[in-house]
Amino acid sequence: MKKKYLILITVFIVIFLAMLGVCLFDKDLVFDNAIYNFIISFRSDSLDSVFKFITCFGNPITIVCLIIAFVLIFRNKDSLFLTISAVDSVILNTMLKHIVRRDRPSHLRLISETGYSFPSGHAMISVCVYGFLFYLAYSKIKNKYLRFISCLCLGILILGIGISRIYVGVHYPSDIIAGYSLAIIIIILLVQLEKCIKIEGGRICIK
Repeated sequence: MKKKYLILITVFIVIFLAMLGVCLFDKDLVFDNAIYNFIISFRSDSLDSVFKFITCFGNPITIVCLIIAFVLIFRNKDSLFLTISAVDSVILNTMLKHIVRRDRPSHLRLISETGYSFPSGHAMISVCVYGFLFYLAYSKIKNKYLRFISCLCLGILILGIGISRIYVGVHYPSDIIAGYSLAIIIIILLVQLEKCIKIEGGRICIK
């Protein structure tokens, strides 16, 4: 693995650990409340509907349907790694949530949500799925305008899902940042692995 990727992984590990520190030791929620209160200050009936819609793109049923459609359409190495990325995200997120056991914000929720809060599952799965699609769009779409539009839309969607989870009141900002950080690490590792693997006649070969 190239040095730049190791540096990136290190950076995002540090960011995750910093957010874990916020989660465990910032009992007054100074960091989280500063961002949380700023975001929810923009609430309105119209924005409520917009962010409730955006957050649905990170829901399990949406992700499962997207992956199934991708697999059925392409049936290649990319669909395999997209599935692996999503599964890795779910497994790691579930483990960490039951280790950290952070309760969700208890007030001003716009939607009903159960389970623990840290790290955000929606943030992780959005990066692991839409982020991997971002990588595919960037690396495989030849038309530069279509590539730019595809990457821009996917980037906005990933950011929008994270913000929506804070806006609707079911996650703290540190949950989102931690989820993003872990998912980016997963993406980096999978992209490097994907470059080393070739599938020929249903057989997996190491390049």
